[in-house]
Parts: sequence; C-alpha cells; structure tokens
Amino acid sequence: MIIPIIMAGGSGTRLWPLSRRGYPKQFLNLVGEHTMFQQTIKRLNGLTHAPCVFICNEEHRFLAAEQVRHLNVPHGGILLEPVGRDTAPAIALAAFQALKGDKNATLLVLPADHVIDNQAKFHEAIKIAERYAQNDKLVAFGIVAASPETGYGYIKRGMVLNDAFEIDSFVEKPDLTNAKKYVCSGKYYWNSGVFMFKASRYLEILKQHRLAIYKACEKAMNVETPDLDFIRIDESEFLTCPAESVDYAVMEPTCAKGNGDAVVVPLDAGWSDIGSFSSLWEISKQDNQGNSFDGDIKSVNTKNTLIRSDNRLVATVGIKNLVIIDTKDSLLIAHKNHTQSVKEIVNELKDADRKEVKLNREVYRPWGKYDSIDSGTRFQVKRITVNPGAKLSIQMHHHRSEHWIVVTGTAKVTNGDKTILLTENQSTYIPLGTIHALENPGKVPLELIEVQTGTYFGEDDIVRVEDKYGRK
Repeated sequence: MIIPIIMAGGSGTRLWPLSRRGYPKQFLNLVGEHTMFQQTIKRLNGLTHAPCVFICNEEHRFLAAEQVRHLNVPHGGILLEPVGRDTAPAIALAAFQALKGDKNATLLVLPADHVIDNQAKFHEAIKIAERYAQNDKLVAFGIVAASPETGYGYIKRGMVLNDAFEIDSFVEKPDLTNAKKYVCSGKYYWNSGVFMFKASRYLEILKQHRLAIYKACEKAMNVETPDLDFIRIDESEFLTCPAESVDYAVMEPTCAKGNGDAVVVPLDAGWSDIGSFSSLWEISKQDNQGNSFDGDIKSVNTKNTLIRSDNRLVATVGIKNLVIIDTKDSLLIAHKNHTQSVKEIVNELKDADRKEVKLNREVYRPWGKYDSIDSGTRFQVKRITVNPGAKLSIQMHHHRSEHWIVVTGTAKVTNGDKTILLTENQSTYIPLGTIHALENPGKVPLELIEVQTGTYFGEDDIVRVEDKYGRK
C-alpha cells in the first residue's frame, strides 16, 4: 500500500517576512483556509493509502502536531530531524520506518509547501506512478511547463513508456534562454520534488551510490524513541550524515545507468510551489485591476500589486507591480520582478543576527501562542492565549517577575504553594524565583496580559520543573 511521506522541512526564505525560520511557509495559510501543510494532507482524500508519515525539523514539531490535530486524521507518526540534511537522508529515514511495518511499502514523497488545484488529475498521476513503482522503478512527477521558469530544475524525458517516459536526465536551473528552449521543445518538465518508489528499492539504490547516507540513517533509526506523536532518532548518528538531495544521491545516478529504472510521469494539475511573492500573486484571486489584497487595504489607482497586512490599514496611491507585506514587526516593499532577491535581504538580516529572521512577533507554542506587544530595558509585555485544556510548564525564572491579568476565560494558576482560579479582570503577581504554572481548565481560549519586569527576558531563563509536552 502507498504510504504518503509528507516532507515539512525548509524555511521558505523568499517569502519573508511572512515565512520565517521558526514558522516557515508550509505552516502558513497562504491560499485558502488551510495551511499548505494541511492542504497536502487533504488532497490525499479519496486516495487509498496508509496513514501519512510526516518529517519535520525538531523546532517545528508542535506546529506540525497541532495542524494535524486540527484535521483529526490518523497518521503514522512525525519523524523529527535533529538537523536538516536535505531530502535524500530524510526519505531514507522514512523508508527505514516504513519497512518496519510493511516490507513491500511504496512511498509517495510529497513536499508540504505545494499547491495543486486539480486533485482528480493528481490522483490519476499517482495511480500511473504506482504501477511503475510496483515494478521497481523510481518515479518522478514532472510538471508540464507553462512558461520558461528559471527558478526550477527540469527533467528531460527520454523513451516513451505508454503513459510515462524514461528519464533522460535531470537539468539544473537554467538561464532564461535555455529555459525558453526547454519549454519550446516539449521534452522538459519542471522538477516537482514529488516522487514514488518502493522503500526497499530506494534504500537499495541509496546503498549502492551513497553508502555514507545509508549507514548514518540506518544507525540513527536503530535507536528510534517514540515521544507522544513524535519519532525521535539518534542525533549523534544523524549528525554524521552527509547532506544531499534525492536528485543527486539517487535519481541522477539511476538515470546515468541508462537502464530505464528512472521514470517521469507528467503532471498537469495546476501546480505551484509558491517559491516567491510573484508566484503567490499569480495564483491568488485578483480584482479587475490585477490586485490581490489580504487585510485592511485601501487603494487608489493601484494595479497588479500584492498586498498583505496582518493588523493595520495599508493605503496605496498610484502604484503598480509591487509587493507589500506588512507584519506586526516588519514591512517588505519590493518590485514584483525582483521578489526572488528577497533571500538576499534575509541573508543580510542573518549576518546582523536580527531576531526578525527566526520568529514573528506572534509565536506559537504547543499550548497556544503569545504576542510580544511591547518591551523596554526593564520590562516586556505579552498577550498570551492558552488553548482549552492546555497547560504551560511548571517553571521558574532567575531574572524576572511576572504579573498576569486575565482578559477572557478562566485561568488555573499555580503560584508557589498556592493554586487559585482567576477570571476576567482578576490578576496575580509571580515574584522572581517562584515556581509557577498556568492552565486553562475551561472550554474557551484563555487570554491574558503578562507584564514581565526584571533584567533579562530571554526564553532560556525558563527553568522547567515539569512539562506535559516533554520540553526541557
């Protein structure tokens, strides 16, 4: 049976400041009511398959778990990568995991940050691919190229195989001249990053061509440790694993043999990886002036422009072909033709060690979220939302005291040796060094304002005594 492997790694830096290292694009609602990660799961509806297995970075584990919980779907676990090592090792981990339950497992590898409009055509392509995968072929899904894109790698097709093609070669991202030639020839597809193959066959080829990756992943999975919905692996062994994409490690060496074991199935189903703000504009709903607005936007004589605003009014007059992204802590203004260069801004921010690279002002946690409203040299103010039934860790701080004021809902508060219930407009003070905890025993979200005072407000000043989510 097919086991969907949903790859939820990556940082989506070209979509900064919406997408950030701590909250990347696959977990955002960019198109529609569900996140891209959730859409990847939902588009499998109607397809016969085993429960999905998810792969994500350690720091995104609670994002993934919470978004799966909201869909209320059974799954085969969330594999945690201690560090990113690209797609070849990630798929190897999933293959070893799949073989523990099914020696004939067929993997459908799906990046979690794609949009596919036509689900029926997507399912048709999967059924075609499954027939080849059952015959020990390694199958790539090639997107029927609609334009000469320079931001994608390409797959050149070879011999015709009825409803698919042997793969002649994989081609790196071309310049515009070559991209035009590829599209005009009709022999090239965009490389979607979607694959299908037997888990055993993938590992067999990986072992032949990238033994170091195979051994490191095998050893890492030998000490697999279940933790809630998560599957933890041996970090020290995985750190020895080389970083390499599935294209380089497995697909290209298979093509080079020329034995027809690598196959491409064409996919024409309204695909996009939303790799830039210009591609987000292209797939978003537009008005009769070519504008795509999300938020409180007022415009006059504005054309072909993408604007997104989180929390305040954005007004424009006499502009065109721009991207304006206004978040609670950052503002990006770019020409639509230069959105691929947003990554350069991100690199500059990294070099300057700016916090805006990693986190939004609003930060999600397994128990809910907080929004850093204001801060100064001796204070910090947060708006905290705790989900029904959720509880923050039992903790204390060495450098700050806290004052909690309940805005809505009911708070169960542990403050030293006392446990109290607080409702709207009630408050409590947590002195520095006091062991405390916050819980929402109610049926509606708990919202409160937290005022911190002290000399240091970093998250590493949280000393956890006990935590239901296994954090240290």
